[in-house]
Amino acid sequence: MTGVPETGDRRLDGNAAGGVLREVFAVDPTTAVSTCAHCGGPAPLGAHLVYADAPALVLRCPSCMQVVLRCASDAAGLRLEMTGVRLLRMTPAEGSSG
Repeated sequence: MTGVPETGDRRLDGNAAGGVLREVFAVDPTTAVSTCAHCGGPAPLGAHLVYADAPALVLRCPSCMQVVLRCASDAAGLRLEMTGVRLLRMTPAEGSSG
């Protein structure tokens, strides 16, 4: 016995998360409440301080000023880095049964 639980038929590939993640990315992001990984302060993304003059869009926590999120876009695609977010909470989109 190795102590590692057997996954059996429970394990799926990442495509199985598509439906849930589609809901996450379909809401108005400014109303999503971010809990800062640095200070623990919750605030809607629309209340964060935005620095748009850098190579990436940078959002800082309104409580402690630490970087919460970075977003960059170019010909290679879109990149979203959220290491400063402990939790991102959003209400379901209108008409969603979730």
